[in-house]
Order: sequence, then structure tokens, then C-alpha cells
Amino acid sequence: MPDKGRCGGWDGEKGIFKKVPGSFSRRSERRDTGDGCGSEAVRIHRTKGPAGGGHPGRIARTQANPGRRTAQREGEVMTDRGRAFSAVETVREGFRQTGYICNTEIATIVYLALHLEKPVLVEGPAGVGKTELAKKAAAFLNVPLIRLQCYEGLDESKALYEWKYGKQLLYTQLLRDKLDQIVRREDDLGESIRTLHRYEDIFFSPQFLEARPLLRALQQEEGAVLLIDEVDKADEEFEAFLLEILSDFQVSIPEIGTVRSRTKPFVFLTSNSTRELSEALKRRCLHLFIPFPDPDLERQIVRHHVPGIPERLEKQLVLFIHEVRRMELKKAPSISETIDWARALILLHAEGLDRDLTRKTLNTFLKFEEDIRAVDEKIFLLVDKAIRETA
Repeated sequence: MPDKGRCGGWDGEKGIFKKVPGSFSRRSERRDTGDGCGSEAVRIHRTKGPAGGGHPGRIARTQANPGRRTAQREGEVMTDRGRAFSAVETVREGFRQTGYICNTEIATIVYLALHLEKPVLVEGPAGVGKTELAKKAAAFLNVPLIRLQCYEGLDESKALYEWKYGKQLLYTQLLRDKLDQIVRREDDLGESIRTLHRYEDIFFSPQFLEARPLLRALQQEEGAVLLIDEVDKADEEFEAFLLEILSDFQVSIPEIGTVRSRTKPFVFLTSNSTRELSEALKRRCLHLFIPFPDPDLERQIVRHHVPGIPERLEKQLVLFIHEVRRMELKKAPSISETIDWARALILLHAEGLDRDLTRKTLNTFLKFEEDIRAVDEKIFLLVDKAIRETA
């Protein structure tokens, strides 16, 4: 049923929701305020940056009658839900409980981002846990994770919304007889067209809108973690389109108006630095660079994900990986590949590294043949150094 709070009402005889003049249409760019039969102008800005000024989360509107105030519900924030984020060490321990071992720097940025209501731009080499950070933040906050995977050519229909054209077509077919009755009541073609125009926006209402990840994140009543993964792979035009969401937590849909967040999502953007991101995007975010961890931290990570690993094997494995990362390789081993190698060695009943077993399992953490050959040439030196330093 239509919203009774809008101007107009349900016409039982005609079987349709009838709007009165002054309601929103795509041509006039005016819309009912929802608190009476007046209307207000709505600014439409789709791919440009957010309108200047204004409180984050407000609907970008300019009232037609400045003497009348419209009641607006401010976008709530996740700070109340993030009471577990009471201190940096609490955040660090909370992530540890979800299975993400992080240092104080990472915990500090995440803590500040939640309380300052700022997105986090996470950069660093592939495989250091950028995406996993957002996943574990959602688990820690006990809110849904909504992920948008970026790629070249990504546009609004895949990221924000699209219209359910099949449903619109079906409804026009089902209501064809009713539309015929409405048109027959008019005396000439001009009157028929004007009558149809009164009902045209019915088919461009929220009931026919298919929400994509960005819009779904804004619609979550209890909040969500929005992960915009590998944003550097998207086009610069799409990056500019994100600015409105990242600063005001709202999006503009020409047929409906400006939609703001119900509860502001906690936003993570990840980048592998395949291209330079714009200053406008970086300015709206807190920046976090995650490098490969130091040996002590990586041993903690391995110990957490591979419980029961022998201490000698754990130390030798991590030292070996760090020596490999210092080489000129096409792709250095990631943290997840270190964990995979540790699990593989446990399955092979290894208590420590040896040359033959290491050579046989190089493809567990090296993904290019030239890298495998480069490491194999130095296998004796690398294994011997790892064994010697842990003796």
C-alpha cells in the first residue's frame, strides 16, 4: 500500500494511488516533503562531489518555503553499537578474539575511524590482511558485511541501484485495462497524456528499485561494515561518484531524490596501489598502510591459525619467509601463503625445515615458476640460515 503520509491518496474506484500536483516528478525536480501537501526542491547531483556544507547524513534539500521546518531524522552512527571500541587495546584484543592479529597502529586507526565516523583507506602489498580487516571488523561489531568488489568498467547499476525493468513491465501489463479506463474518460489526446503523466512516477518508486551494495549499506537499520575492495581497479569516474557517499553518507537518485543512511556504515576501502587515488578521495578517509609484519608478529599469526605447530618449525618457517621476501621476486609470499605453508608442513609431519622438504613445497607459497627457480637456486643458503639463527 502506498504511504498514507504522502500528499494524495488511494483511489479505490480507480485502483491506483493518485498524486496531487506538486509531487515529485523527474521533469519538475520537486517532491512532497511528507509532512503536508507542500513541496520542496531537491538538488540532484549524481556523480559529482557532495554539495558544499551540510551535516553528514542529511538529505540534500532546499525547502521551497524557508518559513516552514520539516522534521528530519538524523542519520544515526555506529558509535553506540561500538561500545566495545572503548580503548585501543580493547579493539586490539577484540580483533584477536575474532582471529585477526594486529599491531597497535592498526587498532588505533580503526578505533579513531569508528569514533570520528570516517572511512578507512587501507593500502599495502597483496596478502597482508586488508580485506580480512574489514571482515573481522564486521564480526567484532556483529553487523553485516556488505562487499563491493571493484573492477574496470564498474558503474552505478552494479554498485548503487538499478530499476527492476521486468517488474515494471509486468505491472504495466497487469494495469493495462485500468489505464485504458482512465484514458477513455478524457475527451482529447492532450487531456489523456496529461492524465497519464499524473501516474508516471508510480513505476519509479522504491518498490521497483533493486538496491546494490552501496545502497544496501545505507539502508541497514542496525548499521553495517561496507567494504569497497580494490578501489584502485575502478575507473576515476567511479571514484568521483564515491565522494558523496564517503563524506555525507547519502546518494542521489534522480527519480526518487536523495537517500541518506539510516545508520551510518563503517566503511573500509582497500587498494593495492595499481594507480594513484585522487586527493579528494584520500581527504575523506583515514589512511592506513599495512606492510608485511615483522617476524614476531608473523609468528603470532602463524601460531594462532596453526595451533600445535612445533616452536622450532614456527621460527624457522617465518625466518625463511622473511629472507625470501627480501629477494627480487615477481610476487612475494603473503601472510595467508605463510599460513598455508605451515599447514602443509604439519600435514607432512615436519618438526623443522630441511632442504628437501622445503624444495618440494616451494609452490605452496610461490606462484610463479621464475620465482620458484630463483628461490631454489639459493635453497641451501636460505634453509641453513633459518636453522642456524634458531639453533
